[in-house]
Parts: sequence; C-alpha cells; structure tokens
Amino acid sequence: MNITGKIFGINGPIVYLSGNQGFKMGEMVLVSHQKLVGEVIGLTKEETTIQVYEETTGLKPGEEVYSTGAAISVTLAPGIIGNIFDGIERPLKEISSRSGAFISRGVSVESLDTTKLWDVHITVKEGDKIYGGTIIAEVPETRAIIHKSMVPPHLTGIVTKVAPDGKYTINDSIVTIKLPNGTEQELTLTQKWPIRIPRPTAKRYASDRPLITGQRILDTLFPIAKGGTAAIPGGFGTGKTMTQHQLAKWSDADIIVYIGCGERGNEMTEVLEDFSKLVDPKSGNPLLDRTTLIANTSNMPVAAREASIYTGITLAEYYRDMGYHVAIMADSTSRWAEALRELSGRLEEMPAEEGFPAYLASRLSGFYERAGFMENLNGTEGSVSIIGAVSPQGGDFSEPVTQNTKRFVRCFWALDKSLAYARHFPAIQWLTSYSEYLTDLAPWYTTNVGSDFVDCRNQILSLLTQESQLNEIVKLIGSDVLPDDQKLVLEIARVIRLGFVQQNAYHPSDTYVPLLKQLKMMQTILYLYTKSKQLVAMNMPMSILKSEDIFDKVISIKYDVANNELNKFDDYKTMIDDFYNHIMAKNA
Repeated sequence: MNITGKIFGINGPIVYLSGNQGFKMGEMVLVSHQKLVGEVIGLTKEETTIQVYEETTGLKPGEEVYSTGAAISVTLAPGIIGNIFDGIERPLKEISSRSGAFISRGVSVESLDTTKLWDVHITVKEGDKIYGGTIIAEVPETRAIIHKSMVPPHLTGIVTKVAPDGKYTINDSIVTIKLPNGTEQELTLTQKWPIRIPRPTAKRYASDRPLITGQRILDTLFPIAKGGTAAIPGGFGTGKTMTQHQLAKWSDADIIVYIGCGERGNEMTEVLEDFSKLVDPKSGNPLLDRTTLIANTSNMPVAAREASIYTGITLAEYYRDMGYHVAIMADSTSRWAEALRELSGRLEEMPAEEGFPAYLASRLSGFYERAGFMENLNGTEGSVSIIGAVSPQGGDFSEPVTQNTKRFVRCFWALDKSLAYARHFPAIQWLTSYSEYLTDLAPWYTTNVGSDFVDCRNQILSLLTQESQLNEIVKLIGSDVLPDDQKLVLEIARVIRLGFVQQNAYHPSDTYVPLLKQLKMMQTILYLYTKSKQLVAMNMPMSILKSEDIFDKVISIKYDVANNELNKFDDYKTMIDDFYNHIMAKNA
C-alpha cells in the first residue's frame, strides 16, 4: 500500500482529498491510520471524493488515505452458507469475538475462515482445458449444500498440476493451469468479485416455471417465476418480515440470501434468532444450512447499508453459477433508498422527488435486473429470484421508492393494514396486487398441475372482485335489498377469503400447501358455487341455503384435509351433492 492522498474535508461518511492523486473510480481505499474501509465515488482535477463504510467521527484533515488497487469486492469460497455478515461481508461472529457487542472502527477480519480445513474432491485432471465457470472442486459446505469451486470467469487454460483429494484451506493451491500466454497460475477454492458488477452468464431464459412457495395467495393468484422479481410493500405491522420468513422456509429455492438492510436492531435480532431456530422442512436440518444472512441495522454506517444489497446479490449470483436456484429476501429496499438519499445530500447533488436522488430509478433497476433464470458459463442452469420488501412511510404507495419499484418488478404483493388489523394473514390485498408472470407460467400449470388451474384461478379472483363492488352497495343500502344471486356471490367470496386466501403459518396442514391441493380446494369452492347458483336460479332463497352448514364446512377444508389426504376431496363433492339434493327435496 502506498500513501496516495491526504484528507482536506469531511462531511459525515463523505471524505474529500485535494486533487487527483491517482485513484481509480470505484477503488477500495483505507482511510487514516485506523484503516477505515472506503470507496472512491468521485474524481475531478480538483478533488477525489470517497464514501466511508464506517463511522468517521474523530477523523481530521491531514490524515492519510491508502490505496488498495482493487474495487470493493466479496470473497467467494466455502464458508458463506450459514454465516452472518455485515454490509461489506465482514463476519459478525468473528467481529463480536474480537470487539464485543459493538463493532469497533477499523476492525480487520477475514471475510471467511482461512484456517478451516475443508474436504475437497478435485473434479478436473491434468491436460483438461478449462475456462471461466468450469467446476474444479466440490466441497460439502453444509449438510444441504455442495460447494462447487469454479474457475474465475476471465480465466482460460490447460491444467498442468492437480492436488490429490484431501483437506485444504480456502487459500491452498489445488489446481495449476497454463494460461494462453504461457505463464502458469495457481487456483484455490477462493475467488474475488466486485459487488457492483454482475457476474457473466451464457444465456438468459424466459420465465416459464414458478417459484413454488406453498402460500395459496402467491402460488395461485399472484405467482412469481423462478428468476423473477417481486415487491412486498406494506406499512409497519402488516407482515412483510413474516411473509419473507414463509418464503424462505417453504419456497423451492435451493439457497436463501436474507439481506436485513437498515432495519431496527431489535427487529434484526429477532430475525436472526428466528432463522437460527427454523428447521428446513425438506431435510429436517436447520434452515441455516442453506441460508446466508447479511445484517446491516439502522444504526450501522449509512454507506455500508447502500452496499449491502450489492453484497447479497453477488453472493447469490455466485451460487447461481454453481447451478443452484437462489432466492433473495431484501428487507427493506426503502431503507437502502434512504441511505442513497443521505449520501446524495452529503454530496450536494440536486434532489428529485421527496429528496431522493435523480438516479434512484436507475439504481433500483440495476438491482432488480440482476435477477433471472440463466444458463451459466459452465452449461448448468441456475436462477436468482429477488423478493424486495418496501416500507413506504405511512403506508403511502404513491411515494417514489414504491412507484419506481413497480416499474421494475413483475410481481406486486401489496400488504394492507386493514387486513392485518383484522388478523387476516397473509395481509396481501388481492384488489391492488398483480403478477405479470401468469401468462408465461400458464403452460407449466396446465402440464404439471391441471388443465383448469388457471381457469379456476381466474374465477376465484373474479368472485373476489365482484364482492368488492357489491360491498360498495351494501355500505349504502345494506345487504337485505340485494337479490339472492348477489347474496350468493358475497357468501362464496367469504368462503374464498376465509378458506382459501387466508392461511395459518402455525398450522401443520396449512403452513404449506402443495399446488395440487390448492387446485382441488378451488375446484371444491367453485363446485359449491355452481350447485348453489342452480338452487338460487330455481328461486331458492339464500336464507335456506345458509341455514345449512355447508359453507363453513368448505371453509374448514384447509385444516381438515391434510396434504397427503387429497382423496378426501371426493367426500366434499359428495357432501355438496347431498346438500343440493336435500334442499331440493326439502322444498319440493
């Protein structure tokens, strides 16, 4: 490291150096004798601008800044899964063992354990031609994940030397290759990658298969594709974090990356504690065996918050390159946008709407565009799905972060505080939510679930929409004046709301529901609607239909029919037929 500049101005996390001392844009630097981590974000003839990822209290003009010669990067190697990092990939457990409960400034720790020995199986042999993305070794990282160490994307060469299978640290040489220019290079289990540059892929696929979550309102009404993007906007207490918990636990992604971006410390602690207790229903092992957590709380330096989502997406892309399907839970992008706003204000940039910088939209699009279902450089397929929580102030969806997020995501799960206060969870408002993936996914549903899945879904959503329109009339003149066919719509919509849309995360049969059961539940509800409609068409009053308990019995399907007892749906069809025949005989 060479001394390359001296501080002449400090404004919060922004530090200024006089003149252009030879730094590069985006370069990582170390500020003062405390070696605070920073990044070059502005270069002119007159000054160099640096954002510091740590607290700058006590810095003074004249202190020196050191060059590292590299961009802000993450270390990619075995040991990421199950770990908890801060916004710039420093392990919090290691930091706490050195400096206690509070992170001390300038603490220098390795991102990953460089002394741990891993069981390494080499997958290449001498004479092989390898290129960027080629898998050179496999390491059992956890009980759930096999880590596949790859050639860095920019390298190509011929293998000249291979270490035997055995135990190695992440920095031990395991393969030596001869580059096209004739020089030799040693490869380890480790590679570095700049967080702001997407990792290269061979091809992007269309969104043609769903990310199955087991949550009925998501899988059926507003599905997200594997490699897709979704936003969960909602005010305080509407269930954003709980929804993301359910997605982390039950979605059919191989790996979960949870980014706690600017959340309150006590809330982040609760998330970390909850995740450490969660059991992976697929394997029975702890969920942390396929999860990595990035914790950047609201009292941590604001610049590191801005970097945290790029750290998370880069880790996700790395595992995607191995052929895994990764789901990112970013909680919350609003706090990230607030960090952008604060840094922009310090830089005295021209503010746009509500003080956010003019480049808010491009930064959001740059983040969400890194999602996708890809063919990797090594020929495998993998995906990164991004589910970003948005916390609009006062639950106002017209604010800039929510509105700009809507432009770049194709799935919008709008949480509603009135549903949450009525204890209706998930509190996703079906009238304001949408999914643009439905058309793309319809062939998959037809082939893998049932030919009438999408049709049933459309009928269910239509009934909920009709209920909303009828409720406007009911508010004005009451329900007694409605004709019986409209009263039936209200009753069936109640069955849909309570028996299908509402879901209990703590009930063993209801916390996760397979797609086939979701279809059979819709078919049963719609069959009840069809038979009841026939009775109403014969002038049977709704008061007689409601005197039977058939509607409540259909609501209880979600609890009474276990996921492995789908044959019971035949009994419900028989029950509805008996109800129809009983009403006909009673009023003959």
